[in-house]
Amino acid sequence: MRRILFIINLLLPLLIVAQSKIAVYNSQDVFNALPDKAAAEAKLKATSDKLQAEYKMLQADFDKKYAEYQAIATDPATPAAIRDRRMQEVQEGDRRIQAYQKQAAAELRTREAELMTPITAAIQAAVQEVGDQNGYDLILDVAKTPVSYRSANVTDITPQVKQKLGL
Repeated sequence: MRRILFIINLLLPLLIVAQSKIAVYNSQDVFNALPDKAAAEAKLKATSDKLQAEYKMLQADFDKKYAEYQAIATDPATPAAIRDRRMQEVQEGDRRIQAYQKQAAAELRTREAELMTPITAAIQAAVQEVGDQNGYDLILDVAKTPVSYRSANVTDITPQVKQKLGL
């Protein structure tokens, strides 16, 4: 009796999965086909370029202060108070650059999320609609989910998702 229950417990999930309707799609393929992607990437690049220009300005200022410090650091006639003040300026410049790099990276991530969220939400809505219309129990994104094996019986709904998005 235990053996029969054990076998039933092993086979029951397989029977359930065998009755499920499963599909796949490639979100990267859909994303790359969207015209909104190019506009979002252009805006992101513009933000990145502005942040990079500011970084270059900070770096140039730092390089100037560092060169000035090196010039006086080796001069024995320079009083220690001046050398110390210039060393503090160099250290402060380095701290400003590091703080700016962290702030710029965070701002760029925020901007990317702001620009890409509506696009990914539209893709997800289209996938949901295709899934509901066709009665799929599970839809896997092959661009994000590693699929070790996919039988020929699994439906690829990428073209339907693109159609829902007007592509």
